[in-house]
Amino acid sequence: MSEEIRAWFAGRLPADWLSGAATVTVDRDEILVVVPIAPPEAAAGDDTARASAAAGRVSRFREETREARMRIADEAQHRFGRKVSWGAECGESRALFTTLSAPVMTRLRQPERIVLDTLVDAGVARSRSDALGWCVRLVGQHSQEWLSELREALREVERLRGAGPAATTG
Repeated sequence: MSEEIRAWFAGRLPADWLSGAATVTVDRDEILVVVPIAPPEAAAGDDTARASAAAGRVSRFREETREARMRIADEAQHRFGRKVSWGAECGESRALFTTLSAPVMTRLRQPERIVLDTLVDAGVARSRSDALGWCVRLVGQHSQEWLSELREALREVERLRGAGPAATTG
């Protein structure tokens, strides 16, 4: 299903928006589409000036494409049953807008709760929920290669399921 969604967006996004291939990330709840846009030609100078020019370009893209992005999102949400979120990349800058924050329920024993409370008490996180998100991001950063291999294995399982015999109902 993820490949079908990526292919649909590749065909649906207006070519004049893109300075490369859009990045489409899919999970159970959300489709995140990050559109690469060309950096401004006048983005010479120091890093601060280039970052400001890129931020301005992303802001302009967000405003000028809002109605069209909403139409595309409505089509995709109807077709795929997931919320669509948007973002843009311009040079080294990446900005996400209209992203979904989905609640996740978990049960933790006291040692895990103490870890979260320590992060809150130290001011690293505002709440247990924020601390849990911080932990997940940290694991993701430090385990990226392993997670990439795991995702590739899952894609292969999905491909094999799709290539297998059709299920029969009786």
